[in-house]
Amino acid sequence: MTSQPDILILVLDTLRADRLRAYNSNRSVAPALDAFAEEATVFRFAIAPSQWSIPSHASLFTGVYPSVHNTTQSNSVLPTTLPTLAERLRAVGYYTAAFCNNALVGVINNGLRRGFDSFLNYAGFWNSRPNQAGRHSGWFDRVRQSFKNLVTEVIGSIQDAFARSDFLFELSLTPLFVPLWQTALSFKGSVRKSLDDAARLLLQRKGVAPNQPIFAFVNLMGVHMPYHPPRPYIERFAPQVLRDREASRYLRRFNTDAFGWLAPLAEPVPPEHKAVLDGMYDAEVAHQDYWVGAFFDRMQQSGWLDRGMVIVLSDHGEHLGEHQLMGHSVSLYNELVRVPLIIRDGNGNFPRGSHVEHFVSTRRIFHTALHAAGAADATEAALSLAVDASGTCAERGIAFSESIPAQNVLRMMRKRRPDLIRAHAMDQHRIAVCSEGHKLIQIGADRFELYDLTADPEEQHDLSQAQPERVAHMRQLIVDFVYRAGQISQNSPITDEALSPVLAQRLRNLGYLD
Repeated sequence: MTSQPDILILVLDTLRADRLRAYNSNRSVAPALDAFAEEATVFRFAIAPSQWSIPSHASLFTGVYPSVHNTTQSNSVLPTTLPTLAERLRAVGYYTAAFCNNALVGVINNGLRRGFDSFLNYAGFWNSRPNQAGRHSGWFDRVRQSFKNLVTEVIGSIQDAFARSDFLFELSLTPLFVPLWQTALSFKGSVRKSLDDAARLLLQRKGVAPNQPIFAFVNLMGVHMPYHPPRPYIERFAPQVLRDREASRYLRRFNTDAFGWLAPLAEPVPPEHKAVLDGMYDAEVAHQDYWVGAFFDRMQQSGWLDRGMVIVLSDHGEHLGEHQLMGHSVSLYNELVRVPLIIRDGNGNFPRGSHVEHFVSTRRIFHTALHAAGAADATEAALSLAVDASGTCAERGIAFSESIPAQNVLRMMRKRRPDLIRAHAMDQHRIAVCSEGHKLIQIGADRFELYDLTADPEEQHDLSQAQPERVAHMRQLIVDFVYRAGQISQNSPITDEALSPVLAQRLRNLGYLD
């Protein structure tokens, strides 16, 4: 076995932890992932750093929380002062490749592609290679690739503009445009092709130097809204959609109402509609799981699965009506931030069939991958999840998550439904801290919610009034977190000296300064 193993990070975008058996799920919708988990280390209380793709992936790629990398909006750009995981691994000899189905990660010019030798994006008219210089033998091949690169660049620029312009963003959510980007632009990409391409690289190693390790990042969008699974999966998980006209009409409305994926609900979801959403979501999970299982089988048969490191996780989950919320635009409840995290490692640093029962942040995948590659310094190595698997908790079982309001969504909501902004505090920065089996969510300056996640995993019973001492203790953890994050993001020493204006404003917004 090489000292630098191949490393695969497989992000199952928008997958909730409660759909996997390893997370005490009563649903049996992902047998391939369930079987994989039995031969791996399962982190049963993994917390995503944020509730949506851009800040969560930015933390995954840099190892810091959103308050440090500040890549929290669709028009944000990752600071060049923060080296990415791909850049760090490439610097120590890795061939770095991405197979990405999420346009927010693979198309928008936000810096998340930095460091990849090859970056294939599956959302759009065809697979693009935005970071890969073509190597072509003949003039015709070069001309064809140049034309393809030009069109890809134009399409990418258009998609980037839609992310940065309020007018174009709102236009993209109209009934005229929703069918276009769902179908013609292949919004969810191709689960099968991206996994096939990743397997081909890892097994055939074309273009990779002899004995050169590979870092592969794969993002799959199969379970993201809208829901269009093949009919056999609908028949299994949501048969009412095929037999009940009202259920079918509701699903059609839901699939074309992209604004509804972002906005809180004015009323609770009726039980019959909730059943449609859960069933269709399960159908998408099961369909994607089929291709993930085929990929794992292929890697197992080749022997690669017993040599490399595989990290399976989600960047965030999904609301399907819980707490009168839909999608993943605002909250820090478990449906969004408690995510699956499963690691299988040929080097034996992650015991097979074991569970880690305390809180960990998925930002630490950055440190874990560097540690496995022999590229981590002492501070980074101490944050490797391998340390938790061996019984020592480098972060004392504490994990944070942040929900920073998306400004383009807020501006649109102010025009359409300002009442929902007020009712759900959509314009307020949220920070959650998870520690000792509990979660404290701070919303704005003076609102707190406390939950016992062991006894109340669905977060139905707010204990903030009944347990003021615990609130005070966990609130101090948030104060310390905000202070340290602000100092780190400004490259300032962590001292008790006068606060910088930016950090002071952050603390003021959260009610810690007058």
